[in-house]
Amino acid sequence: MRIFQVPFRQAAWKRLLFVFAALAAVIVSLLVAMQPAQAAVGIRVANGRLVEGNGTPLVLRGINHPHTWFTSQTSSFANIKAAGANAVRVVLSGGRWQPANTAADVANVINLCKVNRLICVLENHDTTGFGEQGGAVSLDAAVNYWISVQSALTGQENYVILNIGNEPFGNNAVTPAWPQATSSAITRLRNAGFQHTIMVDAPNWGQDWQFVMRDNAPSVLAADPARNTIFSVHMYGVFDTAAEITSYINSFTSRGLALCVCEFGFNHSDGNPDEDTIMSATQAAGIGNMAWSWSGNGGGVEYLDLVINFNPAQRSDWGNRYITGANGLSTTSREATIYNGQTPPPTTPVTTPPTTPPTTPPTTPPTTPPTGTGGCRAVYAQQGQWPGGFQGGVTVTNTGTTTTTGWTVTVTFTAGQKFTQLWGGRTSQTASPYTVTNESWNGSLGANATATFGFLASWSGSNPAPTVTCTRTP
Repeated sequence: MRIFQVPFRQAAWKRLLFVFAALAAVIVSLLVAMQPAQAAVGIRVANGRLVEGNGTPLVLRGINHPHTWFTSQTSSFANIKAAGANAVRVVLSGGRWQPANTAADVANVINLCKVNRLICVLENHDTTGFGEQGGAVSLDAAVNYWISVQSALTGQENYVILNIGNEPFGNNAVTPAWPQATSSAITRLRNAGFQHTIMVDAPNWGQDWQFVMRDNAPSVLAADPARNTIFSVHMYGVFDTAAEITSYINSFTSRGLALCVCEFGFNHSDGNPDEDTIMSATQAAGIGNMAWSWSGNGGGVEYLDLVINFNPAQRSDWGNRYITGANGLSTTSREATIYNGQTPPPTTPVTTPPTTPPTTPPTTPPTTPPTGTGGCRAVYAQQGQWPGGFQGGVTVTNTGTTTTTGWTVTVTFTAGQKFTQLWGGRTSQTASPYTVTNESWNGSLGANATATFGFLASWSGSNPAPTVTCTRTP
C-alpha cells in the first residue's frame, strides 16, 4: 500500500486552520452562553422581586375572585378595588367548568381589571388537584388553553400576570412530576410567544408540604429564558405556626427567588392557618399576599367569603380582618404606577353598585369646574351612585413648568357625605373637608402630567358635587 505524504508546509497550514476553527467554535459557544436571557416585557421579576415595567416594585395585595362560576358578578372588580386591593386573582376555566371562558370573556376580564386599576392575575382552575381529583387536567392541557386565548393576552404584559394552573398537583405521585411538568409548561408558553410574567403554583394542593417547589425552584426558573417566573404558595392548614411561615418565605427570598402567598385564609378544613403571621411576614419581606376569596364559597368553607353574597356592605369577620386589620389592605396596598395619571376609558363604565340598582345614572364628565393654585389643577368626577353610596375620582394635573414633589387636594362636601374608602392618596380626616395627599409613588409629576385618586363615600338626602382645590409642592 502506497502512502502519500503531505508536504510539511501544507500539513502545518491545515493544522493551524484546524486550531483556529476549534478556537472559533469555543468563542462562539462562550458568546452564546453569555447572551442575556430573553428580555422581559411589562411586569417582570428582577433580582428576585416583582417589579413593573418601569422598575417600580410591585407588591401584590389582592383578593381572589371566582369569576368562572359567577360571570355575572362584574361589579366585584370595582368592589375589590374599593376594598383597597391593587390586584385581583381571577378564576378561569378552559372547560372543566362550563361554559369555558373564551378569549372574548378573558378580554372583558382584563378590561374590568384595567378600568378598575387592578393588576390582573389570571389563573386556570382546571388543573386543581391533578392526579388526585377527578376531572383535573395537566399543566400541558392548561397551556393549550392559554394558547387558545392568546389573542386576548398579547399586549397586556403591563397589566396581566399569567398563573399557568391553580394547585396543579394533589398529593399523589404523577409523571411527569411537578418540576418537569412546570418547566415544560413554561417552555411551551415562551415558545408560543407569551412574554408575560408567569406564575407557577406549588404541588400538594398548592401548599408544598413536601417542599418539591421549594427545593426545585431554581431549576424551574432556569427553564424560563426570560427568567420572568414568580412562585406561588397557598397557605392553609399546613402553615399553622409562625416558624413554618417565616422559614418557607425566607427560603425563597434568601435565594433571590420571587414568591407570592397567592391564596390563604384564616381557617380551613385541614387546620387553622396563622393568618396574622402570613400577613405580617409577607409585609416584612416585601412580597405579595392575596386572600381567598371575595365571595361565593361553598362545600363547607363559606366562612372564607370576605363579603356575604357579593355585597361589599356586608363584610365577614374574615373580610374585616384582611381589609382593615393589622397589615391589611387599608395600610399595605399601593396602586400600580402603570395607572398613574390614567382614567377609565369613557366608553366603559366603572361597575360599582352593590346588589341594589343605582337610582342615579353614573356621570363621567367633571361635575365641578377645574380648580387649583400655584400650578396645580384638580378635577372631580362622579363615577357611579346607588342608594346611600357613590364612587368619585379626582384627577390632579401639574399645570406648572417644573416637576412637583407632591400635591395636596382638599375635598369639601356640603351635604354630610363621608369617605368610606380611599385609594391613590392618603387622608387622616374622618369628616369633610378632607385633605388628601399623594402616595409616595404618584407625587412627582412633570409638566402637564396627571395623577388620580378615587374614593367611595356615603350620602343621605342629597349628593351635590364637592368643591375640590389643589396645591402643589415645588
